[in-house]
Amino acid sequence: MAKEYSRTQRIGDQMQRELAQLIRREVKDPRVGLVTITAVEVSRDVGHAKIFITVMGQDSSEEIAQSIKVLNSAAGFLRMQLAREMKLRSVPQLHFHYDESVVRGAHLSALIERAVAEDSQHTSTPEDAKE
Repeated sequence: MAKEYSRTQRIGDQMQRELAQLIRREVKDPRVGLVTITAVEVSRDVGHAKIFITVMGQDSSEEIAQSIKVLNSAAGFLRMQLAREMKLRSVPQLHFHYDESVVRGAHLSALIERAVAEDSQHTSTPEDAKE
């Protein structure tokens, strides 16, 4: 029987909290916008970690790619800072990725709202048909 909450999940959750603070405090590069860490996936051997982020206020793919590039170049520094904060034997390599699920979810939500609005315009109530 597998554990409900594995060690890698606990490490990922702690890394998410620590990285959110570290990026906000330590990364001073103006090319990095307001970064939100949406998820952290840690490999079973705790050798690598995929950090999924969204960037507020940056809509173009060029700006987002620039933020990802800056964070990946600062990964060594952030890893060193994580080693100081977390009590791990070895801190995983950090790999930053853009999380498109938030943008995709907002787009799908807008499509659903538009479909519901169009449907309500085309559908008449039984009281309107009597008149």
